[in-house]
Amino acid sequence: MDEDREKESLYNQIVRLFSRNIRQRLERNSLDYGQVYEIRLRVHSPCLILYQGKEYFLGQNGSMTRDKNQAYCVTGEDIQETMERIAGYSMYAYEEEIRQGYLTVQGGHRVGIAGKAVMDGEHIRSVKYISYINVRVSHQIKGCATFLMPYVRSDQSIYHTLIISPPRCGKTTMLRDMIRQISNGDAQCPGLTVGVVDERSEIGGCYQGVAQNDLGIRTDVLDCCPKAEGMMMLIRSMSPSVVAVDEIGDYRDIHAIEAVIHCGCKLMATVHGDSIEDLQQKPLFERLMNERVFERYIFLQSRKRAGEVRAIFDQRGTCLYQEGRSV
Repeated sequence: MDEDREKESLYNQIVRLFSRNIRQRLERNSLDYGQVYEIRLRVHSPCLILYQGKEYFLGQNGSMTRDKNQAYCVTGEDIQETMERIAGYSMYAYEEEIRQGYLTVQGGHRVGIAGKAVMDGEHIRSVKYISYINVRVSHQIKGCATFLMPYVRSDQSIYHTLIISPPRCGKTTMLRDMIRQISNGDAQCPGLTVGVVDERSEIGGCYQGVAQNDLGIRTDVLDCCPKAEGMMMLIRSMSPSVVAVDEIGDYRDIHAIEAVIHCGCKLMATVHGDSIEDLQQKPLFERLMNERVFERYIFLQSRKRAGEVRAIFDQRGTCLYQEGRSV
């Protein structure tokens, strides 16, 4: 019964965002929104839905089709009405989010936008003539990180952990559940205070300052804040035992990571990549690896489902787990 209510809630959260023409077509089909990952609108182009790992067009009659000639073509009016509904008919209230290129809506779902950037010197002041919208459906998979916990926990603490995978392989989903489990704790391991720097509102999916995703009872979230600044702010203000961030990459992030570790906090992070060799070719990560900053490297893949663990290595490069064989 709870699962049915969750599905209905997810359906209502997503469908209500769209213009009347698109909404009516979505209401005609029986999509399982737990399997919907993206709905993309591009003006004068077919409405695209990423469903169960495959791309479909939304048909004129509301069905799912692979034939673009049968697809519903998005109009400028659809884009405008959808944006008005997403922003609660108050675009001004979301001016800062629009400047960053995305909005987070109730339920933690992230709406990416593109159009004409209005510049103020070297900085983006706003985006106007919005013509492209990507609704990314937030999915919580509670328990997906359970398999990993024995590898990342160390007595009463955790190891510095980096999750690596190509896009759309479940890095953020896995990180989110690790945060939840570490924060809540269990009979063997007490819960720890976790500080989350959620620069793009994807981990907690905050809406009006409140995390829409379950990140545990001992977690504090700093939303829409650059990672480097946010990590130091949390250390100064919230005294976390663990700091978690998504998609590290530039020099400022690396310097902040070193500061976090020197403060005695444990770190969990994600990054795009395919292998140890791939990371070693990036100067920033080569340095971190040579200094053995991270104690666990978790590689994900997405063959049958997002979030499949391919391999786990320690800081010395020793394989602790390899899919398909014991180590």
